[in-house]
Amino acid sequence: MDSYVSRPAVDEIGSAAAGAPARAASRKASGAYFTPDAVAATLVRWAVRHREDRLLDPSCGDGTFVAAHPRSVGVELDAASASLARLRAPLGEIHVGDFFAWAERTGDRFDCAAGNPPFIRYQRFTGETRARALRVCRGHGAEFSGLSSSWAPFLVATAALLKPGGRMAFVIPAEAGHAPYAVPFLEYVVGHFTTVHVVAVREKFYPDLSEDCWLLFADGFGGRASEIRFSVQERFVPSDEPPRSFESVDVDDWRQAWRHRLRPYLMSPPAREAYRRVAASGEARRLGEIASVGIGYVTGANDFFHLRPSQARRLRIPERFLCPTVRNGRVLAGPAISAADLARWRAADEPYLLLGLPKAGALPPAVGTYLDTEAGRLARTAYKCRVREPWYSVPDVQVPDYLLSYMSGERPSLVRNDARCTATNSVHCVRLRQPASRQRLDAWGTPFVDLSCEVEGHPLGGGMLKLEPREAAQVILPAPGQVRGPDEEACREAVSVMRRWRHRAA
Repeated sequence: MDSYVSRPAVDEIGSAAAGAPARAASRKASGAYFTPDAVAATLVRWAVRHREDRLLDPSCGDGTFVAAHPRSVGVELDAASASLARLRAPLGEIHVGDFFAWAERTGDRFDCAAGNPPFIRYQRFTGETRARALRVCRGHGAEFSGLSSSWAPFLVATAALLKPGGRMAFVIPAEAGHAPYAVPFLEYVVGHFTTVHVVAVREKFYPDLSEDCWLLFADGFGGRASEIRFSVQERFVPSDEPPRSFESVDVDDWRQAWRHRLRPYLMSPPAREAYRRVAASGEARRLGEIASVGIGYVTGANDFFHLRPSQARRLRIPERFLCPTVRNGRVLAGPAISAADLARWRAADEPYLLLGLPKAGALPPAVGTYLDTEAGRLARTAYKCRVREPWYSVPDVQVPDYLLSYMSGERPSLVRNDARCTATNSVHCVRLRQPASRQRLDAWGTPFVDLSCEVEGHPLGGGMLKLEPREAAQVILPAPGQVRGPDEEACREAVSVMRRWRHRAA
């Protein structure tokens, strides 16, 4: 390979650190986290094959990537960063403005592309920029959902500007390996490149951020991949090419067996095989087959609606309007929430009583007096309160059979609701479809179910595992005695591996 790459002239991380705090905050809002030189050099060295190649960086920031090759074109929304990029890459071509608007009007096509696209979550990836991004991608056959973060549309729009046979190398968030919103991007890549290579790196590129990053190498634009090359590295290793050691992930297997997720390929083949075999058996059941899983209630004004026992007594609130409730997953320890737990909360005077008022009917004078307090007048102005009728009746209050933590460190906790508590939306409510299914939940906490939680859930940062209701419904519960011997040991080892990859100590 006749590569041509120059070294970056300035340490981009250093230049970012030297900026004003306000500018740092602006960069965070725009998803701009600047790339270590060694990572940028590796990506550009692989992407640029000849001195004459034209390289595109769709979000060039201070210019680490465009400074590494003289025939580079960068696009940058932030004018101050673009000015620095021009200083670092005087032979390059830097455009200031929205990349998607530029991509819609440019007639340029590129031999290669490299960079680190902005990671802006869907809550802030809004307005005309988002609408234009989704329109551009839709025109290229990639339909993104409303939950898409910014990086995925950035890379589809970038790929579409490559010449036939072109290639691209990018830093991507590790959630590409599990997030549903990333599926249209990955499908686009395997449908438009001959070779797709994803490198999972456990050690953080950005130690101060919770986001993990992987690397993507895609070659042969205009082709189609039948496999995804998947490499696993403990830490980033500078190189002129992707790792030579990789696992070939069959695209159909990735789609069907693992529902477009690459994260399961972090664990060993024996563990994956054991997992697939149990999942495909007629004996195992998904949690969603035997129970409904949903979020708890939302008050809109927790401090007003959750009372301490002493407060309820002072206000003379009748007991029939007070429901014991679980407000967070920290109390989900042990096999069950029991009457003893309620007694302990009562003795500690904790705010565990939900003011549960009916939608219709007269209320006792004491309740009316509380609703008319200053706290009540403030609570009724909260969004969730003012959009419901009547404002003081909290909807979706239920008494589930089990309570399930949805953010956890070691493993999600599933506990019996013997005390018949209700729960806020900080935990999941699990209701059995048939009482006879209760025995199936005895498998919770076994190595296989622990692994299923790791596979079906996703890392949240800070070592936490998150289980959304739809993910919890996919957790597999094997039949008694179904997982034994080597399979159980393989699952136990895989759980340790998956926890390490979400930076949770075993």
